[in-house]
Amino acid sequence: MRGVSLGGPLPPTAGATTALVAADIGEQHSQEVEMGRVEAGASRDVARRFAALLMIFALALLPACSGKKSSTETVYDEERAGMGEEDFARGSLDEYRRGTLGRGEQGPLDDVYFAYDSFELSDNAREILRANADWLEENPQARVEIEGHCDSRGTIEYNLALGAKRANAVRDYLVSLGISPDRMTTISYGKELPVCHEETEACWAENRRAHFVVLNR
Repeated sequence: MRGVSLGGPLPPTAGATTALVAADIGEQHSQEVEMGRVEAGASRDVARRFAALLMIFALALLPACSGKKSSTETVYDEERAGMGEEDFARGSLDEYRRGTLGRGEQGPLDDVYFAYDSFELSDNAREILRANADWLEENPQARVEIEGHCDSRGTIEYNLALGAKRANAVRDYLVSLGISPDRMTTISYGKELPVCHEETEACWAENRRAHFVVLNR
């Protein structure tokens, strides 16, 4: 009888089984790596969004945390004291704090809206801005803040930049109509302060806007 060599090659069936096990382990490892990448990406996105919200909330809490008004805030309040509700529009952050964002009064200056992923002014937007320029000419002491907003698609950073471009496009067009740039400031809220929360085309269109806030008159 011939002896069986313990160091010899494995039977064909044993070799196939070993290969299948190795392949299964390799596939499982690849899936775990991919899941780790997805989870890491999601964690980074959550962290960026949380940081943006913290910044907005910090701005919202600053007036409440201050026990004494600055001279600028005092002048701001005195200027608004003689104005009726119809004379100015509250800022989106102010309306967010009050729980009235999207339900507040428009004010004397109309919002303008943008196409998806664009800061180009449409013919309708230019017509609205010409009417807004007329009001600003009739109220030469008025100063305004122009807010840039976006819909919910895209990253936080991208939408903050796009919102800034929209606000600047509006300001630049008003300057071309003869309105002094010293009377206008701009700010971008990106996608953080939507007036509509449904994930639909109609709702996204409402959020792609430049909003006017009359600071004084």
